[in-house]
This record gives sequence, structure tokens and C-alpha cells, in this order.
Amino acid sequence: MKKIIILNGPNLNLLGEREKSQYGSFTLTDVEKTCKEFANKNNLNIDFFQSNIEGELIQKIQDSRKNKDGLIINAGGYTHTSVAIHDALKILKIPIIELHISNIYNREEFRHKSLISKVARGVICGFGAKGYVMALDAMKNYFKNED
Repeated sequence: MKKIIILNGPNLNLLGEREKSQYGSFTLTDVEKTCKEFANKNNLNIDFFQSNIEGELIQKIQDSRKNKDGLIINAGGYTHTSVAIHDALKILKIPIIELHISNIYNREEFRHKSLISKVARGVICGFGAKGYVMALDAMKNYFKNED
């Protein structure tokens, strides 16, 4: 069973409360439940983690190099600012998928630049909460093609 970690950055704990026009009314708990249902049906083991603290995300990334087969990250605002998260991801030898609920290219100019994209196998953005399942499905297909 492949082990995947899904990391969520700052303010994603407020899904359902903040900018509903951008993010919808679903909560991060709703997203986690949907991801776990998909994982159970597809023989995947997932850990789901959210933090507003950059160092905690970096620690999870570093830990993933020893005990995970894949990583999905929605780094929130850190996508555009964190060289430290970029550097931690760059160390990994496992597939990385960058994920965004909204289409970052339809938003403010500063959101158009991602420091994560260069180290990610792929990017999914603009599909709302469904993007999480899309990322899990992409990871599942990557593993299938790897075997």
C-alpha cells in the first residue's frame, strides 16, 4: 500500500469561512473525509496535515523522505514566498504534486509565481476541493505506471 502525505499550508484551516467566492463552502475536514474515502477505495494510505507554521510543514516534508511514497502539497500563501519549503521539497526523491483550490493564474499577479512548481511532478489548480481527489488519482496512476 503506497503512503501519501497531503500537506496544507496557512489559512486552509479556515476553508468554509474565508473567501467563499474563491474557495467554496466546504471545510478542510470535508476535504480530508473525501480524500480518505478515495484512498480506502484505491488501496492508498494517506496522512493529512495542515499548519499555519512554515517550520512544521518543512519538518513534515523532511520526514516524508523516509516514510512516504508521494507528497501532495497545497502550500497556500507559502507557494509564492517560501524558499525554505522549495528547498525541502527539492531534497525529496518521491513524486510531488502541487495543488491549489483556486486557479492562481486568474488571481492577483503575485500569485502567478510558484516556488514549488519547479520541484513538482505536476500542478493541479482551479478545480476546487475536487482537485484533492484529482491529485490522489494522478498519484495513483503514477504508481501504477511505475510498477
